[in-house]
Amino acid sequence: IRGAGGYYDPADLPGTATMTAAMMTEGTTTRNTLQIAREQETMASSVSLGTSLSSQTASMSVYSLADNFDRTLDLAADILLNPVFPQEEFARYKTRQKASLLQLRSNPSFLASERFARVMYGDHPGSRVMMSPDALDRATRDALVNFHRTHYVPDNAILAIVGDITFAEARKKAEAKFGAWKKAGVTVPPVQDPPPVGPAKIYLVDRPNSVQTSLVIGAAGINRTSPDYDAMSLMNAVIGGGPTGRLFLNLREEKGWTYGAYSGISALRYRGHWSASTEIRGDVTEGAIREILNEIDRLRTERVPDNEFADKKRSLVASFALSLESPMSIMSNYITSRIYNFPADYWDKYPERMAAIAEDQVQADAKKYLEAGHIQIVAVGDAKKIGDVLKKFGTVEVYDTEGKLKGTI
Repeated sequence: IRGAGGYYDPADLPGTATMTAAMMTEGTTTRNTLQIAREQETMASSVSLGTSLSSQTASMSVYSLADNFDRTLDLAADILLNPVFPQEEFARYKTRQKASLLQLRSNPSFLASERFARVMYGDHPGSRVMMSPDALDRATRDALVNFHRTHYVPDNAILAIVGDITFAEARKKAEAKFGAWKKAGVTVPPVQDPPPVGPAKIYLVDRPNSVQTSLVIGAAGINRTSPDYDAMSLMNAVIGGGPTGRLFLNLREEKGWTYGAYSGISALRYRGHWSASTEIRGDVTEGAIREILNEIDRLRTERVPDNEFADKKRSLVASFALSLESPMSIMSNYITSRIYNFPADYWDKYPERMAAIAEDQVQADAKKYLEAGHIQIVAVGDAKKIGDVLKKFGTVEVYDTEGKLKGTI
């Protein structure tokens, strides 16, 4: 459902979309939370809703045996159209979330991701990775009811069904269950790109007595409809896509500094990012940063060798082909095409597009998007142990584990 994601949270209450989705399975006008849970258990079915704080969309996922599909779809329609957001369940949800928030703040990987998101997106919704305790305290049942009423509308919804069912049957069942879901005549506001990311900088989240360093190193990237997306995906596979990526082979297999080192691309309707991440011993922080930066520089200054390039292409195409064995992957591909208005043959031509990418194109994208003067470094660790190390790479902004600026070193 486009328009029901956290991107469209009220400005004064981030997290409303996330809470709304989570609470919709806690009771309807005809079922309480226990009845909803028992029906799913009895049918071996699953109905869930979710979104993120930075997503444009909220999703309802429904899994069912074919024999129980009608009953499961009836439950799903009731949850989608008639949630009541019971106050007692909302209070329990808040209690659980507060405990979860406290636990997350003790996780160095989360702290690194949180700071990196702030660096990449500033005050843009893309920077939000977790609700604040204050927003959770201020959230009310009425806010959830209002968000559901205004954002959970069918005007921009996509219903996708995969299974042993014909289109005619699926349409008939959908009209029977969701016929009461009336359009509201609303359009989804366009998204805005986040502000530009500044020059290269180092950020340290001080976590006293930490024996490890959590690293995230990256730069501003592209949106999902960019013509550079396929080449960037191939570039990412070369440097950090799994256990055969250069980062993994370098930091784990050769150096033995980490259990794993990976990279990834985030690309939605608004400008995203590319990042590499790993966790290493505190005493090899400097070496790990230098090796990651060296691998990034290698992409910019050297063409990927023919054999390595061909291997990565084959790996991506083979993984795509294997994914087509999964009905859920096929459905996800169709939804992606619909959301981003891709042509009907977009996925049919994926192998062809991959085959057409040249080494020079990947190197050009590395030069364009991973330019040294805009690489951002985020480290979580003990400032007393790694502060001086990080200073070798430039001025360091230091934050505490609550995200508050402590100063610079």
